[in-house]
Amino acid sequence: MDNDLQLNVSLLKRRVPNLTVAAKSVGLRPATVSNLCTGKIPVGRAEVRTLVALATIAGCTLDELIIHGSGTEMIETGIKVIDLFAPLVRGGTIGLVARPSMGQLVLMAELFYRMKSLDFTTFFLMPSEDILGVEDVKKHSDFSSSNLKEIYNKVKEVGNDKEIVLGLDRTMVVSGDLFDLREQLQKATSGPITFILVDTLGEAVDEDSPYGPLETLWQFDMDLVTRKMYPAIDPVLSTSTVLEGAHLESTHLIIQQRAKKLLRRYRELRFIVNTWGTDRLTEADELIYRRGIRLEAFLTQPFYIAEPFTNKKGEWVSAPDTIEQVRRLLDGVADETDPDLLMYIGGALNE
Repeated sequence: MDNDLQLNVSLLKRRVPNLTVAAKSVGLRPATVSNLCTGKIPVGRAEVRTLVALATIAGCTLDELIIHGSGTEMIETGIKVIDLFAPLVRGGTIGLVARPSMGQLVLMAELFYRMKSLDFTTFFLMPSEDILGVEDVKKHSDFSSSNLKEIYNKVKEVGNDKEIVLGLDRTMVVSGDLFDLREQLQKATSGPITFILVDTLGEAVDEDSPYGPLETLWQFDMDLVTRKMYPAIDPVLSTSTVLEGAHLESTHLIIQQRAKKLLRRYRELRFIVNTWGTDRLTEADELIYRRGIRLEAFLTQPFYIAEPFTNKKGEWVSAPDTIEQVRRLLDGVADETDPDLLMYIGGALNE
């Protein structure tokens, strides 16, 4: 499928330092090459002559230029909004798009905590700056260091025995070091490595493609943050290649699509209600609005690492349970339930 194919950007950048000039010299539009490198144009939809030209200027074969990625198998995290709307892809690259203090480092620390229970080994390449929240990630990782060589040696040491999750800062993408690191680690280990990228400076929000090609993108929502609804992941804008490739069970896809449709309309109606109240809503729209409130509340979730601060027990909700409870909510089972009773609960609706 289209999303199983990826351009070997690391090889291209290593062999063709000035890719824009080289692309022009063989009759390719720089914008087309850039969009292929960032993933805006899927490799499977690129013209054959474009791929052949890129292979020619890189001095490689098409097999070397095009990587058959995984992009199809999800890692269940037990976090409702992630598992339903934008699953974590095993062996993929995951990018978090958020402003500072929106909870992205808290989420990474929580993921590390949960991944260890699934027998993953977690690594954290710490940013050089002193960033609030970094210590939490460090605390819950198996190994952390700001030294790239130390991380590489440690990953190489355990990579053949356990699956690995590696968290790192977006600066690795900006510098171009991520491509080389990924290539080196893939040669040094036999199992898949899942990369989770955060932007501690909050600059990714202002860019169209802040990380380049991704298997999963989690977009954070400031409106959810201001209303203290965590994790503040936007279920409408976040996405995953697991969903795009239709590699999930049909029930999962159907419920995910129904829930997204409801939330899109609910957000439009929220603006109307906040401005004029519910009087201007039709009976059908009012039903959508009230179910949207309840679905949004249900997608909040207590984290294990936050237990000392929230006094709420962390919750693991299996993907099947999440799908079933969201289906029931969409079907109206919780229409009479106070939305506050759905905030920060596990997988069972309070009816």
